[in-house]
Amino acid sequence: MSPEDRLAETVRDEGRRVLATLIRVLGDLQLAEDAVQEAAVAALRTWPAAGVPDDPRAWLTVTARNKAYDMLRREAARPGKETAADWSAPRQSADLAQEVLEMAEPDSVVHDDLLRLVFTCCHPALAREAQVALALRALAGLEVAAIARAFLVPETTMAKRLVRARQKIAHARIPYRVPADIELPERLPAVLAVVHLIATEAHAPSAGDDVVRVDLEAEALRLARLIAGLMPGEPEVISLLSLLLFTAARRPARTGADGQPVLLADQDRSRWDHAAIGEASALLADAVRRSGGVAGPYQLQAHLAACHAVAASWPDTDWDRIIGLYDLALGASANPAMALNRAVAVAQRDGPAAGLAALDGIGGLTRSHLWHAARADALERLGRPGEARQELLAATGLAPTGPDQRLLARRLDALATRAGQPSRGEDR
Repeated sequence: MSPEDRLAETVRDEGRRVLATLIRVLGDLQLAEDAVQEAAVAALRTWPAAGVPDDPRAWLTVTARNKAYDMLRREAARPGKETAADWSAPRQSADLAQEVLEMAEPDSVVHDDLLRLVFTCCHPALAREAQVALALRALAGLEVAAIARAFLVPETTMAKRLVRARQKIAHARIPYRVPADIELPERLPAVLAVVHLIATEAHAPSAGDDVVRVDLEAEALRLARLIAGLMPGEPEVISLLSLLLFTAARRPARTGADGQPVLLADQDRSRWDHAAIGEASALLADAVRRSGGVAGPYQLQAHLAACHAVAASWPDTDWDRIIGLYDLALGASANPAMALNRAVAVAQRDGPAAGLAALDGIGGLTRSHLWHAARADALERLGRPGEARQELLAATGLAPTGPDQRLLARRLDALATRAGQPSRGEDR
């Protein structure tokens, strides 16, 4: 592997952790991001000639910290410029691992830097949506477009919200520090939302050519397990981990031999990870016991995932239970994406006309390719292939990833040759 490839791999795999460490050490998100970027540029200049360090992550971490201190010195030296930054020059050391170790902050029960960063970004002075969006940007490195898609808002709207959140942090001098242990519970709902949305991006990427973002799926599971260890017995934490395991269990069957996506209705269920399903089922049962009969949103979603996991086949799915669970979830909180999934379930249980009526009763999804694809399915089953084709064309134009576009293209090609045979649901 060339130094350039090794650098790209290190930045991809370790960049978020390096950033998390720097944010904790410096207390400044923008400074940390700039410093990590400069460290990556320095590595690109240095590694091809000097070779890749034994510990690339430690090299990047220490170099980024030094770059940050250089920036602070330059800022402080500007004429007429005052600075309140409390910093001291780092010592030079050949022992990078030891120097990184000395950056550790052992006075918190949260020992993972990335998880620290999630709790740090979820500051109660910010609106909940701003907390989650900021953490997704800093922690998962998600593009603004991906975050906007998660919140069902235009990209420009989300960009403005992120700018306002950063401005509020700067103007109100909100510190980027790990909260005290006693503050962790009040930040937990936002933290769980961050982990859930990372998993959502993993399951349904907002761009690119991957059917599943395996890296984000693994990171979401890792964080969920850390939180479960940090706060044992919390029903919603256990439920979220269960949900993520149920979802990840389907990944082996979500692509065919040709690498193309396979819809849930067509998946070979023998390829599912049944060990993960078993663990998820046990966790969900534990969450039910601990919740005292009051199911939170993640427990409801875990129950929904369990319905698919235990069904022997697509026709054997318990659509009554699924629709009932969606009704409970939507009764607690309106969610257009969840309403879309409910409408697909209605189409399976009550027929395409009922499904189409449910789809048309949802607002705010005209820019969703899944909504148009679901309408196409219902229209084709109703014997209206011309309208179904128009919906598939609209869905293809809105589909964010290569796999989605190819799947819809195959549906368009097949539409002309099918003799009124219904296609099936869109949930993957």
